[in-house]
Amino acid sequence: MLVGMALRDRLPSLAFWKRGGGGDADAPAPGAMHVLMVCTGNICRSPTAQGVLRAKLRQAGLQHAVWVDSAGTHGYHTAEPPDARAMRQALARGYDLSALKARPVTSRDFARFHWMLAMDEANLAWLRRKVPPSGTAAPRIELLTAAGGLSEPEVLDPYYGPDAGFEQVLDLVERACDGLVQRLGRELSVN
Repeated sequence: MLVGMALRDRLPSLAFWKRGGGGDADAPAPGAMHVLMVCTGNICRSPTAQGVLRAKLRQAGLQHAVWVDSAGTHGYHTAEPPDARAMRQALARGYDLSALKARPVTSRDFARFHWMLAMDEANLAWLRRKVPPSGTAAPRIELLTAAGGLSEPEVLDPYYGPDAGFEQVLDLVERACDGLVQRLGRELSVN
């Protein structure tokens, strides 16, 4: 836990994180834990996971203690909104992704985030290869499913499949985020 605490203590001003909307009632408190959801293009799975986790943190009263963002391993869709199918399926369950915009993972993210949660094994391997060599604490890099205590190996990419794939992503992401909120809540109570 010392690694996470050291990283949390050296976070820069949080104004950087207020993207995708005006005044944010869920702005994190100073020293909040930071979680980055990562998929390939940052238009399907990771923004879905961002929206779901933010909502579940609000329900648990942890929205000020944990800040959530998302990014892609590739900048194919930089500044674009999430895929319309992802937004439609998420909205049907009460998650509004419309303010989110795609961005690529940057080298600075490795210093800003306590957790980087990959949607699949390829994203996980990419993140692990990109960890900058430095003397500073690195974030925990895991699969979202593992961090949420699930046995499923990964969140499959629905982009090239039918709409039902986006529904399956939501099913899995909701379950993973339920487990992750419990885990984060336990960790935050220890600190």
